Amino acid sequence: MTATARPALLAISHGTASTTGAGAVATLVDAVADRLDAPVHAGFVDVQQPDVPTCLAGLRDDPAVDATVVVPLLLSAGYHVHVDLREDVDAAAAGGDAVTLGGALGPDDRLVDVLERRLAEAGLRDDDTVVLAAAGSSDARAVADCEATAARLGERLGRVVAVGYIANATPRVHEVVAAARDRAPDRRVVVAAYLLAPGFFADLAARAGGDVTTAPLLVAHEDAPAELVDVVLDRYRAVVRAAGAPRPTA
Repeated sequence: MTATARPALLAISHGTASTTGAGAVATLVDAVADRLDAPVHAGFVDVQQPDVPTCLAGLRDDPAVDATVVVPLLLSAGYHVHVDLREDVDAAAAGGDAVTLGGALGPDDRLVDVLERRLAEAGLRDDDTVVLAAAGSSDARAVADCEATAARLGERLGRVVAVGYIANATPRVHEVVAAARDRAPDRRVVVAAYLLAPGFFADLAARAGGDVTTAPLLVAHEDAPAELVDVVLDRYRAVVRAAGAPRPTA
C-alpha cells in the first residue's frame, strides 16, 4: 500500500444460503459504506459468490481503487482468516496488487455490548444461566477468541458464562446447556447467540435446548448496530494507519 493510496474496504463475510441472513449482513456493509469516504465492496469466503479472488480481480481493474484492505466480517480469527483469506491476499499481493488483510471483528467489548443488548431484549433475568453459542472452529486461536468473549460477557453480567460450539469444536452447545440445567434445574438457561446473522447456525443454536435463545448480532430488517459498524471501520483504519496511507473520513 503506497502513501498516496486511497484504499477500498473489501468486507468478506462467511456467506450463507439464508436470504434473511444475507440481507442482514448486507445492512452492515451498507452502513459501513455510508460512514466511509472510500469505496466499499463485499464478497464471501464460502457458500456465496463473489469469492475473494474474484473480488480482488475486479478491484484491480477499478480506476477508483489504488489499494484494498480486506476486513473479515468474522467474529473470531480461525481457519478462514489465517488460511483461506491469508492465502487469497498473499496470492494477490504476489501478483502485484496492493492488498492487505485486516483483523477479525472479535474479541471486542463492543461486540459484548451487542450481546448484552440482545440478552436484555430476550428478557434476561438475574438468576438465569447464560451459555454463549459460538459457531466453532478447528483452529485453537478461534476457540480462544470465543472463550475470551465469554469471559468478557460474564464479567459484564456478573455471572459465569460458559461457551458451547455449534460445530468443529467442543463442548457442543446442547451439552453445555444440558450441564447447566443439571447443575441448577430451577433456573432458566438462556443461550446467547454469538453469531453474526440469522441462518443455519442460528437455527441450530435455537434448537440446542435453551429456554430462551437470543437473536444474533445482526437482526433481519433492522439497522446494523452502530457498535458493529465501528468495529469494522476500526479494523480498516488500523491497516491504513499501519501502512501510513491517508485516512478517508468516516
